[in-house]
Amino acid sequence: MNERILEIRSLRKEFGGVVAVKDLDLSVDRGSITALIGPNGAGKTTVFHMITGFLRPTRGDITFDGAVLQGRPVYTIAEMGIARTFQNVQIFSNMSVLENVMVGRHLRSRSGFLGSLLVPPFFRREEKEIRKAAARWLEFVGLGDQARLPAGSLPLGSQRMLEIARALAMEPGMILLDEPASGLNARETVAMGELVREIREMGITVVLVEHDMELVMDISDQVNVINFGSLIARGTPREVQANPEVIAAYLGE
Repeated sequence: MNERILEIRSLRKEFGGVVAVKDLDLSVDRGSITALIGPNGAGKTTVFHMITGFLRPTRGDITFDGAVLQGRPVYTIAEMGIARTFQNVQIFSNMSVLENVMVGRHLRSRSGFLGSLLVPPFFRREEKEIRKAAARWLEFVGLGDQARLPAGSLPLGSQRMLEIARALAMEPGMILLDEPASGLNARETVAMGELVREIREMGITVVLVEHDMELVMDISDQVNVINFGSLIARGTPREVQANPEVIAAYLGE
């Protein structure tokens, strides 16, 4: 039995009288590619927001590597080893491609704010290492030759790759990818699938929300399906595809 890296128990999120996530139980195996799918409005991104501290659960428990996450600030959860991307790409458009990745890498720096003001020798050495590490991650996602370009000048597919590089620069144990193939063409989607596999092969657990079912079924080890905030199915891609509740949720009764 695989070791669990993420455990969610009885997770609930209410917005006024609207229940976005309803008593959700979910687990993620270490080293897996685990998909979270469901119709629009099912609560998938809300789950990501609660895992990463952007939203506080109404109730329920979230543990990562045995440590409780709920109630912790976003930066602490990132330091614990959880990185993410966003459904709508979030980059610093006026910064260079390389500088965007360096922002993610700075999470692992030791100099702090005072060091950046005084610029001691240690800070200069560390900044050089951060730049080298950022360049390596850009090479990993195929953007090495675009490091000096303004990030906002990149096409959408490259911006999604850039966001992943910035997340990987944080050296996470788990990365959450929110619709990484959204807006990509067929060639870019294939490249995204290959990249996700490579990330898993590096020992990083991947959890993704995605609407491209061909991609999900091709790369996922486990698929979790939620509808109206509740888990309705969990299993291998083949098992989920044959589940009557899943078919009804997507296609109607």
